[in-house]
Amino acid sequence: MTTDLEPRPAATPAVRAGRRAGFPWAFEVVETLVLTLVIYLMIHNFVAQPFEVKMESMTPTIVEGEYVLIDKITPRFDGYSYGDVVVFQPPERAGSGDEGIPFIKRIIGLPGDTVTLENGRVFVTGADGVPVRIEEGYLARGSDGTSVPTLCPQPTCSGEWIVPDGSYFLMGDNRVSSVDSRVLGPIAEDLILGRAWLRYFPLDRLGLINDSAFADA
Repeated sequence: MTTDLEPRPAATPAVRAGRRAGFPWAFEVVETLVLTLVIYLMIHNFVAQPFEVKMESMTPTIVEGEYVLIDKITPRFDGYSYGDVVVFQPPERAGSGDEGIPFIKRIIGLPGDTVTLENGRVFVTGADGVPVRIEEGYLARGSDGTSVPTLCPQPTCSGEWIVPDGSYFLMGDNRVSSVDSRVLGPIAEDLILGRAWLRYFPLDRLGLINDSAFADA
């Protein structure tokens, strides 16, 4: 019979070996989880990011409830172009009631351009100083099959904007239901999260997003 004052039997070599063997296994699991998380965060923040569309401003190109993949890496090298569909954080003055929710729109004007609305049509004046009326085949259409006109959504809208350096003029394809640069003004490039390039859900709408530059009318 032993008492609490007497020395206890030492753990057997088999038990000690088992305990030592368990620690490397647990470490490998934690290491794998951490590495997976780091890779995910790097891809999410610097390469590509999924995005659920929660508005109808890009109908019919992208409809509410669809999921798109945002390309974050190629714009770092070649920038953005006319017609690109981009996702961005709206400025604080957006006032859309969807604070914190990114917007998705199309690039109409580049830095240095002047964008003008006349009789429901859009004109872009580039570096050459020549106003060009653009033909936007991607726009939402009315019941008569014609493109919905692009109008000023507010009485204070001037109908003309000069796009400053480092900013872009963005509008939704569904012009009658879009809070865009006509209200917000040109959007700074550092607010743009990336270029939407792939619609991956629902599967029957799987495909690349139309980001081709618009044509001169």
